[in-house]
Amino acid sequence: MGQPVRVLRFHQQSAGFRHKLLAMGLTPGVIITIIRVAPLGDPIQVKLRGYTLSLRKRECQQIEVEAIHGSSQECVATHQTAGNHCACRKS
Repeated sequence: MGQPVRVLRFHQQSAGFRHKLLAMGLTPGVIITIIRVAPLGDPIQVKLRGYTLSLRKRECQQIEVEAIHGSSQECVATHQTAGNHCACRKS
């Protein structure tokens, strides 16, 4: 939590889902930061473009991100699973 990351792309290919994320301001290249996670892990509150947004865990698991500081991709959450570079996945 608290580490800023840059959105790279969305994994789910549904046009409706992608359009929903784009309408909320989650576009490739935008910087996001996890502000807090609900006690049971859902929803997750992120900050982007000067406002906060709550996402369902299954929604943000579809967002691929890269670390801003450093060259390797990593998850915002504290745990990382090889090949899963997502915004909020906890393995």
